Amino acid sequence: MSLATVYSRGRSGIDAPLVTVEVHVSNGLPAMSIVGLPETAVKESKDRVRGALLTSQFDFPMQRITINLGPADLPKEGGRFDLAIALGILAASQQISGRHLADYECVGELSLSGELRPISGVLPIAIQARNQGRKLILPIANTAEAALVTGIEIIPVGHLLEICAHLNGQTPIPLLGHQPDPNAETATELDFADVHGQYHVKRAFEIAAAGAHNLLMLGPPGTGKSMIAARLPTILPPLTETQAQETAALASISEQGFDVRQWLKSPFRAPHHSASAAALVGGGSNPKPGEISLAHNGTLFLDELPEFDRKVLEVLREPLETGHITISRANRQADFPARFQLIAAMNPCPCGYLGDASGRCHCTSEQVARYRGKISGPLLDRIDIHLEVPRVPHEVLRKGSAQGEESSATIRARVVKARTLAVARSGKANSALSAKEVNAVCGLPEAGHLLLEQAMDKFGLSNRAYHRILKLARTIADLAGSPQIGIAHLSEAISYRKLDRSR
Repeated sequence: MSLATVYSRGRSGIDAPLVTVEVHVSNGLPAMSIVGLPETAVKESKDRVRGALLTSQFDFPMQRITINLGPADLPKEGGRFDLAIALGILAASQQISGRHLADYECVGELSLSGELRPISGVLPIAIQARNQGRKLILPIANTAEAALVTGIEIIPVGHLLEICAHLNGQTPIPLLGHQPDPNAETATELDFADVHGQYHVKRAFEIAAAGAHNLLMLGPPGTGKSMIAARLPTILPPLTETQAQETAALASISEQGFDVRQWLKSPFRAPHHSASAAALVGGGSNPKPGEISLAHNGTLFLDELPEFDRKVLEVLREPLETGHITISRANRQADFPARFQLIAAMNPCPCGYLGDASGRCHCTSEQVARYRGKISGPLLDRIDIHLEVPRVPHEVLRKGSAQGEESSATIRARVVKARTLAVARSGKANSALSAKEVNAVCGLPEAGHLLLEQAMDKFGLSNRAYHRILKLARTIADLAGSPQIGIAHLSEAISYRKLDRSR
């Protein structure tokens, strides 16, 4: 009778909880059972492991084998435990040395030939293994992703025989450490210099980028709304290492997986208006992140905003306020971060040409009101900048500005400077300031208070809009390098509440 213990990692939301794989080999009728809430893919690992061991010329114990995956109340899914189970059987049957197994964590799916196949969600696993001070054994194909974590010690393995030879001290595998991907894509073909005219729109996007403010564009078709939105990531401040790890971890556990070449890029998600509420916030019996979480630390662009189902739009209200989303199911609950910057675009009316110089609009006032009413007041309240995007004159469209259009690099330099001021002052972007922090850093002169109170009374602004105007004014002042919010900064912030004035 023998017992072996191997450490692995499961998945629960964005976390990678420790799973202890205990393998007990005892006398009795030959059988192999797996306990500890295994799902179908985990139960099937007994056949994959048996095939891999026999193909690799190991003996498969003709005894009773019991495999316990603890903790017992954590659901286990996927093929990630195959390698840990195989090593546990070999150690329990004394075919490999188990003396140093406590120093390692291992994940990987086995093929019947003994080769290791990659798994999803490696980045959270690597972070937790690093935090616990253990070395991580994983498939070679997952090495580049795990190596993005600083302080990690990785043992990349291509075949079961390789790790067995390493554990037996026969052929040690060199350890790999932190290795940022040298091929990470940082350049992009998109640039604000491509946008001719629309100077007030570029100004608004610069403010939005500096303070991470939500923005809504209102204009007829073909005025460049989508074109400008796609260029927002080119002027955003670079992600910190912590932010990059958070964003990559969410992509890693999603269905799409994580491309290490996107490591330094701020995410930009643009779901179609036919997307369901579950597609936006995440879901499934085993909850996975949705679009709002995949846009964490980046941008969520919703084009044709009123075409989204109203119930779908309403699910955005909580994450816009709190920066995270909780998905509850009958047997589990998952929390995902979702601090994204919302950029939305819509037409002014159902046909799209209300107020356009072409005079093509024939929508009635009732149709316009019904169309705009698809966006609720509470959701609109959470959008800091309401922006009209008119048509650009033909001459400007053809020639651009006589002084030339500013590049994304030029705008980004100002954005980074303003964001640095905000982070140094409060530790966060201005849009994330709490009510207490707003009172501390967004002070106004007496004339400013009177101006803001008059605007609230005239336009019927809510208390939430009051605080959002102050945050926006603080960002405008930061861009101007002003330690105090002036009347000009406040007036510009109030001018961006376009839809509040028209409701």
